[in-house]
Amino acid sequence: MAHQRRAVYALVALSAATFCYVTTEVLPIGLLTLIAPDLGRSRSEAGLLVTGYALVVMIVALPLTRVTRRVPRRPLLAGALGVFAAATTVSALATSYEVLLIARLASAATNGVFWAVVFPVAISMFPANIRGRIVARLSIGNALGPVLGVPIGTWLGGQAGWRAAFLAMAVFGLVTCIAVAVLLPNVRPQESAGDTGPMPDRRRFVVLLVATVLAVTGAMGAFTYMTVFLLDVSGFAAASLGMLLFVQGSFGVAGTWAVGRLLDRSPLGVVLGLLGLITVAMLGLWGLGASKALTIPLLAVAGMSFSSLIAGIQHRIMQVAPSTTDMASASLSVAFNFGLAAGSFVGAGLLATAGVRVIPLFGGLLTAAAFALLAVHEVSRNRRRGHETVRRNPDLQPVGHSAAHA
Repeated sequence: MAHQRRAVYALVALSAATFCYVTTEVLPIGLLTLIAPDLGRSRSEAGLLVTGYALVVMIVALPLTRVTRRVPRRPLLAGALGVFAAATTVSALATSYEVLLIARLASAATNGVFWAVVFPVAISMFPANIRGRIVARLSIGNALGPVLGVPIGTWLGGQAGWRAAFLAMAVFGLVTCIAVAVLLPNVRPQESAGDTGPMPDRRRFVVLLVATVLAVTGAMGAFTYMTVFLLDVSGFAAASLGMLLFVQGSFGVAGTWAVGRLLDRSPLGVVLGLLGLITVAMLGLWGLGASKALTIPLLAVAGMSFSSLIAGIQHRIMQVAPSTTDMASASLSVAFNFGLAAGSFVGAGLLATAGVRVIPLFGGLLTAAAFALLAVHEVSRNRRRGHETVRRNPDLQPVGHSAAHA
């Protein structure tokens, strides 16, 4: 009982750590108008604090995960959080843009390793039959980042300056680092059942990564410019944007919590179902976004399905990991950050050329493509396995087929 209670506390600490990373990664978005003039830079240059962060994660996640594969997981996670807290403290104290950028990039370097290791470590502390539930519970932290962390950080920055927001995240990161160091079991790599996937399949793994890039590119392309859509297409007042984004984010948190039990029963079905939901929501926003009454529930469904989808894909990627789950998770982190950068880039191009109205259409088409890719691959895989079974066991052929070749 004591061991189980400690595992639950450790899971809470890890979830808090995911909250720290997600909030701090995108926090400059809410503080752009404060950071840029204070450091004498343009808003676009301040925006590079987020873009550069994502690029570093994409570049270093896989090599750093490979280099640290033999490091015990407790000191690795605690060390990553310690560097994160130190780098975020430097960010808060930075007196120049260059120092702030370097501190952000140092924090990003630990991001890839953290995401590669945190999910395998979490599931290793609990029975295998509830892995999906544990992944969903851990994902609550990163779902809370945009809906709670960024708004609070933006508000704090407005009240006490942007440095106060970074300092608060540094303190929270340090507390989380201590909790992880105290609560996590000291398990070495390859000693835990969470280090390997239960049903390794290289083709499924690659197809899932491609589907992730498509889905994240489409969804983040739409979400990045959702405030513009709500203002220009739906006709909402600027004063209502905070509440609308809160609806989107809160439904995402609720969906992530609710999807946990379903993941253990039907992991692929959950991913396909959520891809279908977000596609319907995106296409609905494109077609019906001029109606305020319809936009609100569509926005809620989009938020719920995307946040839940991230948990579903994370669980599935660890199931079909062809080697170790940490390398699989690092690959997923790269795919996610690539989709995030590509979505915002393409969305910006569409905004400048075709207008914001078509951005949800772009998002819906890409999430539909991700759905089709996964579904078609699974159908063809099952058909191929059926043919192989018949070839190995001729007696299993249908009667008509056998008679025709008699």
